[in-house]
Amino acid sequence: MNLHLRPMISALLCNAAGPLLVSIQVAIALAVLVNAVYIVAQRTEKLSRPTGMDVANIFVVSSQGFAQRYDHSATIREDLVYLRSVPGVVAAAPINAAPMSGEGLATVLSTQPDDKTHTVSTNHFEVDHEALRALGVRLVSGRMFREDEVLPVKDGTEATARVPQVVITRSLAETLYPNENALGKAVYDNSMDVLARPATIIGVIENMQGSWLEKSTSDQVMLTPRLPYPYDNIVNYIVRTEPGAREQLMRLVEEKLALRDPTRVLLWARPFEYFKQRSEAADRNMSVVLIIVTVLLLGVASLGVYGLATYNVSIRQKQIGTRRALGARQLDIISYFMIENWLVTTIGLVAGCALSIGIGYVLSVQYGVPRLQPLYLAAGMLTLWIIGELAAWLPARRAAAISPAVATRTI
Repeated sequence: MNLHLRPMISALLCNAAGPLLVSIQVAIALAVLVNAVYIVAQRTEKLSRPTGMDVANIFVVSSQGFAQRYDHSATIREDLVYLRSVPGVVAAAPINAAPMSGEGLATVLSTQPDDKTHTVSTNHFEVDHEALRALGVRLVSGRMFREDEVLPVKDGTEATARVPQVVITRSLAETLYPNENALGKAVYDNSMDVLARPATIIGVIENMQGSWLEKSTSDQVMLTPRLPYPYDNIVNYIVRTEPGAREQLMRLVEEKLALRDPTRVLLWARPFEYFKQRSEAADRNMSVVLIIVTVLLLGVASLGVYGLATYNVSIRQKQIGTRRALGARQLDIISYFMIENWLVTTIGLVAGCALSIGIGYVLSVQYGVPRLQPLYLAAGMLTLWIIGELAAWLPARRAAAISPAVATRTI
């Protein structure tokens, strides 16, 4: 089989509009495919990150005081006595906001006082000594706060603004003190007015996700030994139960707490998974939309290749018949159209590579998406080559099936 590219290119240039449109479709399809798949992969990786917590056996309860005689600290103490006495409850702890809820506190830490240059953004939770057991996280070094180290609710004075000890996640420890053991080291809270007084790292947690899962630093978490501040007189409790008992105990606790204190109202009781699913909803929805758009574009590109190949067969029946009459085999006819389609697809892919890299650069600069990896570009090109050849296969088979006698009757 002796196929020459020059006649093919000349034939395509004679009717350049169709091949040009198909090449543009292929280029756009490649750019969208590669970047969409890369974004979906990033979102999937983020959604699959371990939380470090016993999500399946935890629920969160929230209440709000409304009466003038409401006593925030006393309410917390009484609620915790009750919660920890319920059969089936492993541990319970107050917390300023539920992890993975999109709400809570954030602060900026450094390893030197008043250092504004080398800082680390950190999720911050106010908890008591039972927090690790209530969350189900694992302490890898050091210790947790003792009960006598838990501070009262801060009242705005300097004495209650600072904390002497903190427990942090391993991710935060490695960021603050790379290649060093962070245990026993000092950290400074640069979001507070009192910067010269350090807090000592007394414990390191293996892993824990903070409030904002969309952030790459969501596993950089700091726990401080303090009863949560009563923003709008709201208090939240993390309650961990024995396996299989969560739903039953959540309903029981919700009913009992609603009746225990007439100066407050119970806002809600929710399983921990509720917050995780709500925080992940945006990433899931984006992934679904990108997948749908990508599939539709691939379908449009396939239809474009199929339509171009079908059109070329229909207008070249005499040419095909003549070649068949001169001894061309069916395989020669199929190969001609497949190679011709490969040329059109390749031109589109070359343009699509440049477009893909450009879009990837914009996404990286504007939205912080990691730079597009060459592996995704290579896989996208291979996918579109295969799809293009498959789309051209049926028209090429039809061309090869044209009878030489029928095609040359008018010659």
